[in-house]
Amino acid sequence: EGRAEFFDELAARFGPDRDKVEEAARSVLEDPLDEARLRRLHAVSEPRRQELIRRLNLAPGGTSALVGMRRELLAGLREHPRWTDVDRDFEHLFSSWFNRGFLVMRRIDWSTPAVILERIIRYEAVHAISSWEDLRRRVAPEDRRCFAFFHPAMPDEPLIFVEVALTRGIASSVQALLSDERTPLAAHQADTAIFYSISNCQSGLAGISFGNSLIKQVVADLSQELPNLKTFVTLSPIPGLTRWLSERDKTMPEDADTRRQITAHYLLNGKRDKGGPYDPVARFHLGNGASVHAIHSGADLSPNGQKQSGGVMVNYLYDLRQISQNHERFAASGEIAASSEVTALASAAAKTTE
Repeated sequence: EGRAEFFDELAARFGPDRDKVEEAARSVLEDPLDEARLRRLHAVSEPRRQELIRRLNLAPGGTSALVGMRRELLAGLREHPRWTDVDRDFEHLFSSWFNRGFLVMRRIDWSTPAVILERIIRYEAVHAISSWEDLRRRVAPEDRRCFAFFHPAMPDEPLIFVEVALTRGIASSVQALLSDERTPLAAHQADTAIFYSISNCQSGLAGISFGNSLIKQVVADLSQELPNLKTFVTLSPIPGLTRWLSERDKTMPEDADTRRQITAHYLLNGKRDKGGPYDPVARFHLGNGASVHAIHSGADLSPNGQKQSGGVMVNYLYDLRQISQNHERFAASGEIAASSEVTALASAAAKTTE
């Protein structure tokens, strides 16, 4: 209750002084070329809570505390819409403080301190880590990699991490990638790096994008370390597929080929009301410049995989020669880059899904 009152006070009493803003605006209109008047308007327009947040950040442990504070703010935002402006100020400051230039990428392996490994287990959001032995299989073998971004003010708290499998060829099943019976591959024998899990760790940093920078940094580092790697792809979940079908009074078909067709149509043509791909994972990777490369039925047999996509998964391809072009076209016009195979699957499904 006390914390809710605190956010109420930030919203009500620590915004910009409207009288001073009005006075400064009138002054600028009188002489728009006067730099001093413009600076004055800029200064009084800034909400006073931003300066309060900056001062709190100076305290020992302040950055971590503020991230936790925003986590609670976001949790109550629907019930308290008046906190929206407070959240905008947090996001504005965090976008500067957690800029890529301040972040440090570190490899997570079996020698990483236990406190960080325990948090990797806890924060894994795509394919749950069931035990310490399960974690060891993901970070210790020669053909496995895990990388995370850290902020200097939060050295033991990963912000986001990605798990990578080094393979020969593109995998079509996450269970095969994570099997405890598989035989590890020598890293120099791999030709493909598969990003099979990307997990954001700090809900208080929602809206601050790290994934794009992390993937590009990992691709660059792995390319330098292992020049034998020629292909960089994801093996990604499709979390919105069954919901999208349900909204259209449709269900996932039993036939594997038909599932792939419907999935291709969904990824290339399924849109939100406000535009852009319906699927959140698709928005992320396509916005990064990836292309929809291949679709696999029966790729995720877990209960969650069955629930969200009927077990279908997708490879997004990060072709270093095409990333910038794909990103620019997607940002400018929403054009989605896709392989000819995926395009053909979508065309075959179009008539039955409209």
